[in-house]
This record gives sequence, structure tokens and C-alpha cells, in this order.
Amino acid sequence: MSTAAVFDDPFIPAGAGAAAPAIPLAEIAPWAVLGALLATVLLYFVSTEQGAFALFDGMYVHEFVHDARHLLGFPCH
Repeated sequence: MSTAAVFDDPFIPAGAGAAAPAIPLAEIAPWAVLGALLATVLLYFVSTEQGAFALFDGMYVHEFVHDARHLLGFPCH
């Protein structure tokens, strides 16, 4: 068996053993803030909207997220 076949594998990128460059915090921060904001809005709609407090009339939002409420353990009825 030849050892050259192991090192000539086209699926292993050149320099695979080298450490990946660090991503600067200034590039991560806006995406982290956006992700946290979207998660907070989603949590509001699943947990609170048209329960104890409502921004929209009717029960459309409640019915849309009803199963998610039960899955996450939020009481709704």
C-alpha cells in the first residue's frame, strides 16, 4: 500500500491542519444583535401575544403559534 495516496486525496483541502483565522468581534456583533432581536420577537409571539397581552386584534397569531406554545411548555388555555 502506498502512503502517497493518503496525502494526494482531493477531498482534503491544502493546509487542513492549519488553524482557522479568528473572526473579529466587530464582524460578529451585528449578527449576534440581529439574532438576539429576532429570537426575542419570536419568543414574544409564541409566549405572550394574544394571551395576557395583545398587539393585534383577533386570535390569528394565537392560532398560528398554538402548537409551538404547547411544545415549549407555555400555558394558553
